[in-house]
Amino acid sequence: MTNQEALQLFRDTGALLEGHFILRSGLHSRQFFQCALALQSMPIVERFGAALANRVRDLGAETVVAPAMGGLVIGQEVARQLGARFLFAEKEEGRLVLRRGFQLKPGERVLVVEDVVTKGGRVQETMEIVRSREATVLGVAMLVDRSDGSVQLGVPTFSLIRMHVETFPPDRLPPDLAAIPAVKPGSK
Repeated sequence: MTNQEALQLFRDTGALLEGHFILRSGLHSRQFFQCALALQSMPIVERFGAALANRVRDLGAETVVAPAMGGLVIGQEVARQLGARFLFAEKEEGRLVLRRGFQLKPGERVLVVEDVVTKGGRVQETMEIVRSREATVLGVAMLVDRSDGSVQLGVPTFSLIRMHVETFPPDRLPPDLAAIPAVKPGSK
């Protein structure tokens, strides 16, 4: 699947929004990838999952770990396509943690999967959890890399959509964006 084909699927499903958005990072943007809209269709989930799995298959991941909520659907599908185990990290008192009896063994080979990365904070939190269990982070796979590759995670990264999406601190909005009411469509 090419960058353009993946982007077209986001457009076709109404998952690429245009307007004035506040991202989880606190930055503002003209575009928002509402992955849940694209991932409500199981045939699209399967296509995205197969495309990501094909890009990371040679890593030899035993387990996929995804941050909840965004990474849940695509993480589970990538794990299914790889024949790997699937775990997810979820928030507890404002931090991501492994719960529900999930365990990682020392040396276990892990792929982290997320839906959208802008600054990489949730991915880094997830990687810290994996490393704190002495497991090995082999790489990070994502549907959308909004940084166009500028976020450096210290491991190989793979994305279906890689593009630069302008972001702005709240105190430095361009006039056209400041004139539009901001919305926060993502998860909190």
